[in-house]
Amino acid sequence: MPADAASSTSGSAGVQSTSMPPSPLELTLVVAATRDMGIGLRGTLPWTGLKKEMAYFARVTKRLPPTSAVRNASQKLRTHTETHIVDKQATQPSPAPAVNAVIMGRKTWDSIPPRFRPLKDRLNVVVSRSFASGGQQPQPQLHGSEEDPSAQQPLRAGSLEQALELLRARAASGAVARVFVIGGGQIYASSLKLAEARRVLLTRVLTDFECDTHFPLALREEGKDGDGPSEGGRWVRKSKEELDRWAGEEVAGGVQVENNAEYEFQMWERVD
Repeated sequence: MPADAASSTSGSAGVQSTSMPPSPLELTLVVAATRDMGIGLRGTLPWTGLKKEMAYFARVTKRLPPTSAVRNASQKLRTHTETHIVDKQATQPSPAPAVNAVIMGRKTWDSIPPRFRPLKDRLNVVVSRSFASGGQQPQPQLHGSEEDPSAQQPLRAGSLEQALELLRARAASGAVARVFVIGGGQIYASSLKLAEARRVLLTRVLTDFECDTHFPLALREEGKDGDGPSEGGRWVRKSKEELDRWAGEEVAGGVQVENNAEYEFQMWERVD
């Protein structure tokens, strides 16, 4: 997931070298939705008390893919080794360990209880048009947990495109691994229009709830296809085994029952 490709010319040698085109960021949308794709009611979740579902969300969005996990382990070993080197001035600073990023709109940020903000062990990116003033006006504050004032403040972006630019630079250095989009409705809709949107981790809530906000992609069980405002391709539900491999754990299969609500964990991918 490197940044823009670049070319360089060596004047002394007269030889031009061009790097390979970068791979685009891959976006994974994470959402819990009813059978008719309802996701919210009056600015909050329509359901409460789904603690196991929330724990699944936390694990999956925190867990690094194998390559990034190995990189972090190697960095820890290098740091441990360098503490035993006498001439520490000769050592190079270690790069920041990789983390996953979560992109969200301002309303989604505000809906998270302050004690849980920012979402721990993930790079939080908050998108709001109010952040696009270009420094002409004071930036709105994003208040996080008062219990942990040292927690890293989220990145601010005036648009989804700007958020992706910020993350591409970090992905190129290996500081960002997976990128998740976690809401709300407008951010989901904008993401689905991008070729980078490749996957939806869906918690399909089978119990009916009143909703006034809906996910903009209709993921239907019939034929396992999806309809919505995505650019090209179609959406297909993947098997539980494929979900397990991607998530890095054995995901609970079948219908789950919690706090009088039934739901099922699913993964959908775009097929070009």
